[in-house]
Amino acid sequence: MTIEFAVFVKPWKDMTLAELAPHIKKLGFDLIELPVRPGFPCQPDKIEQQLPEVVAFLADHGVRVLNVTVDLPLTDERLYAACAKAGVSMNRIIFNRNGQSYWEADAAARRQLDAAVPLCQQYGLKIGVQHHYGTAHPVNAMGLYYLLKDYNPKYIGAIWDPAHNALEGMEPEPALEVVESHLCVVNLKNAYWRRVSPPEAEVAEWQRYFTSGRQGRASWKRVAGKLKQMNYNGPICFSAEYTAEHEVDRLIVEDLAFAKSCFGV
Repeated sequence: MTIEFAVFVKPWKDMTLAELAPHIKKLGFDLIELPVRPGFPCQPDKIEQQLPEVVAFLADHGVRVLNVTVDLPLTDERLYAACAKAGVSMNRIIFNRNGQSYWEADAAARRQLDAAVPLCQQYGLKIGVQHHYGTAHPVNAMGLYYLLKDYNPKYIGAIWDPAHNALEGMEPEPALEVVESHLCVVNLKNAYWRRVSPPEAEVAEWQRYFTSGRQGRASWKRVAGKLKQMNYNGPICFSAEYTAEHEVDRLIVEDLAFAKSCFGV
């Protein structure tokens, strides 16, 4: 089993590239997920020029780009051309329901993926689709498999997240079995539902809380054990998402060490 650990650099949005690269290395990473979004060093409307420059700059400073998450429609050819030029092989996406019913959202997501496939084939890019609790589509592993099962995993892959999986109430072993055919990345974070209403409340109210790997509803040890059993050799990407945002640097270092212990690396 060969595992590489990456980190999503969204929490360090305010850093320049010159600051980001050494900071990420200091935290223990040399592989990242790069946002191409407004307010980040690489802007969606300038992706063709900026993405190759950003990837090259980071490489010169010892940081590789695992994948991007681009705020552009899947029909925008600039996304694919820029990734090909920069040597980036995957774009992570999350679909939203946007007020639609489940099956309306599923059909809308398929239309987007259908439009993306020819561009993926032309430019050699994979679209990684992540599930997400709440109003996203889909919300769990079964929905993710149903959405992706008819697509070639060379071009359309599944990004599985144990935190969102736990929030939607599915155990990690069957969830990973469900998405195994298309699994390309495991997004590693943890969370639980926290009661925010007092016991005397007429109706209980709950909020999700993103926490460290040791403290959430998802068992990282069980996740690691199942991935080992599956002979998974893909990347593990830390989302670096914590409700206690000001603690991100401390928590991500602790979570990297905990994950390494779980995977035995």
